[in-house]
Amino acid sequence: MKDAAPRTIRLADYAPPAWLVADVALTFRLDPQATRVLSTIRFRPNPDSTDRTFFLHGEGLKTISATIDGRPATLREAEGGITCDVPDAPFTWEAEVEIAPAENTALEGLYMSNGIYCTQCEAEGFRRITWYPDRPDVMAPFRVRVEGDLPVLLSNGNPEASGPGWAEWDDPWRKPAYLFALVAGDLVAVRDRFTTLSGREVDLGIWVRPGDQGRCAFAMEALKASMRWDEEVYGREYDLGVFNIVAVDDFNAGAMENKGLNVFNSALVLASPETATDGTYERIEAVIAHEYFHNWTGNRITCRDWFQLCLKEGLTVFRDQQFTSAMRSEAVKRIEDAQTIRRHQFKEDQGPLAHPVRPESFVEINNFYTITVYEKGAEVIGMLRRLVGAAAYKRALDLYFDRHDGDAATIEDWLQVFEDATGRDLSQFKRWYSQAGTPRLSVEEAWEDGTYTLIFTQETPPTPGQPDKAPQVLPIAVGLLNPNGDEVVPTKVLEMTEARQSFAFEGLSARPIPSILRDFSAPVVLQREVPSAERAFLLAHDTDPFNRWDAAQALARAALMDAAGGAGDPAPDWIEGLGRALADTGLDPAFRALLLDLPGDEDIAIALAERGDVPDPDAIHSGRARIRRILAERLSPQLEAAYHEGATPGPYDPSAGPAGQRALRNRALWILTAADGGARARAQVAADENMTNVLAGLSALLSIGAGEAEAAAFHDRWKDERLVLDSWFALVAGQAPPESAVETARSLADHPAFAWKTPNRFRALMRGLAGNHAGFHRADGAGYDFLADWIVRLDPVNPSVAARTSTVFSSWKRYDAGRQERMRAALHRMLDRDDVSRDLGEMAQRMLEG
Repeated sequence: MKDAAPRTIRLADYAPPAWLVADVALTFRLDPQATRVLSTIRFRPNPDSTDRTFFLHGEGLKTISATIDGRPATLREAEGGITCDVPDAPFTWEAEVEIAPAENTALEGLYMSNGIYCTQCEAEGFRRITWYPDRPDVMAPFRVRVEGDLPVLLSNGNPEASGPGWAEWDDPWRKPAYLFALVAGDLVAVRDRFTTLSGREVDLGIWVRPGDQGRCAFAMEALKASMRWDEEVYGREYDLGVFNIVAVDDFNAGAMENKGLNVFNSALVLASPETATDGTYERIEAVIAHEYFHNWTGNRITCRDWFQLCLKEGLTVFRDQQFTSAMRSEAVKRIEDAQTIRRHQFKEDQGPLAHPVRPESFVEINNFYTITVYEKGAEVIGMLRRLVGAAAYKRALDLYFDRHDGDAATIEDWLQVFEDATGRDLSQFKRWYSQAGTPRLSVEEAWEDGTYTLIFTQETPPTPGQPDKAPQVLPIAVGLLNPNGDEVVPTKVLEMTEARQSFAFEGLSARPIPSILRDFSAPVVLQREVPSAERAFLLAHDTDPFNRWDAAQALARAALMDAAGGAGDPAPDWIEGLGRALADTGLDPAFRALLLDLPGDEDIAIALAERGDVPDPDAIHSGRARIRRILAERLSPQLEAAYHEGATPGPYDPSAGPAGQRALRNRALWILTAADGGARARAQVAADENMTNVLAGLSALLSIGAGEAEAAAFHDRWKDERLVLDSWFALVAGQAPPESAVETARSLADHPAFAWKTPNRFRALMRGLAGNHAGFHRADGAGYDFLADWIVRLDPVNPSVAARTSTVFSSWKRYDAGRQERMRAALHRMLDRDDVSRDLGEMAQRMLEG
């Protein structure tokens, strides 16, 4: 490794900054190879610190000059930056540095994307721009002057003045350096206006490359809907006169909430019926909302240090989930969020990369932008709201905004406002932030003389560095049904605080059927032996949409696990229950589509491993194909009816209703294609009604080993549409037959359009192959070698994307000895290099040791 012992940063070592910043003035003289950055920063001693060491972060900077109160400063190198002698009083620092944006392939700091200057400063990118205390608890107002020969020169805040070749911006709100943004290039704007509840006018702009402006209308409407929703639900009004969004192609993440100037991956802005799917539209709506909501939960109130990342991200994810529920279907959204947690976050909790929602240490902070921090962090917020109630949650949030506006806050600050607003003691609840792992909740039942008792036991398995876990606060939403299917006890939230705890329901005339963990009230694994007949009963009668869907998932999972082991037919109760639900046109089509959504191959591998079996990826793949054919044959009439019901004639509409119809149609199509040879799918691709239906038809064809001609024609039609081509790369690799998936991926990597330094294109191919479970886990290790080779190649260019891609190897202990050895060898190949990055080195080491 380049650094055999990279420094570990620990929460316990936090110390307040020695120096605070009163204000910042920056001038950028743009040049691809030699941008000059001039900074004038007024520092003052921090009265909360006894340390007077003056330290500034910096990376890859060529210093031209540096002065303190006008006198030359003598700089000394220090780990990660510089230090120098300063007065023990307020002073002014001035510096000029030179950087090369065109050479910045890591896409952190100031870099170039197709001729556009762009910044990404979260988490620690600002230190690649100029010398500065690059930590989130140092906050200041920024004034920025941008000089260059480009037509558009943007930065944070409000425009102050401009002229030929220059523009000045002023952001009056104190912010940390990670929220700084600058964009400059040949861009065009789609403009609109928004009137706040107090009557202020806000100018809105979405800036894109020329030719893309026709695909911004949906994003603009999503932005305005987000602004109005945040006012009405949280009482938060926008606080500048301008709100700009810029779409760029080269971006490591989805989007960034820089104050007043959000920078987005173009895949999450641009959409048209011809080029984007329903899923793309929904993601755009959600991410636009997420980044806008950060204006208060992330910008006006930021995090004190990066260990508090979940403070802004978990809360903002929870808020964007609420928004999507309001815009679309609350029940469907909750199921989709539960799917994400159970398919992806539980996997992280169960592997070597497990960590608490608030980690206690890190080597590279980029490695902790994880599904645990974001999605589990949101689940913790949801549990807290469920425990205190909606009204108390609102009081606490109002207090949070009033008390901490302008602060860099902590989890302790967050929980304190809830204690003050509700009078509750949340010291035990805080364990959700400090304990890693997914609690296992087992259930016993007792019935006697009209009293039904549920006895719960909770246990959280050991995770790296945390062998022993204390009991957590679990809100368990429960309802009871009688044998006729009527609800005799409506949803009641049981608050579990002990390792073992019982709850009694009295006065019942018959032994009830329990509906436990309604609405996925806590992110736990529910362990209860349930006969298939009872699951079928819940599928037919439960009034809770999540538990109704979960019953279908459990039956499907059992069928797929049996099929992987070569067992016979699936339980007839499951197929009959699906048939009845499909035929119930009173149910939301989107919900019925979810009932048909089978657990993924990796879900089955995890379930088999938890049962003590060694998963066989090939057997899992074959078993799925068999179950799919059985469903196609036995539910043919219901699937046919659902397919036709899901037709949406007329102009394309991405809203929830038509999108739900298409979801039902295309899920039925995927199953039917297993038995009809692809006739419907070919017709749907040929009809070319919208990208949602075309890609669904193409996916169905490729999944049965057909569709080669259609895939080639799709490529030829869309080869000049970069975002559509990303979908093509992912689909062809992801749906390739397992035996030839690696060869398919190799041919795609040789494709002239495989721009591997572009994060979207790299992720499309690599994640596509990794998602092809049997193909990636081919017994000869070819899939592992292919991905490892590309990760090693990308690491010196873009360490962040390389490290995140490597996480597909985190499951190496789950499989047989041969696959384990090959995955270990791939991880060692990534790790045992002189030039391995800190990002990838930390991830590979954790996976090998965990």
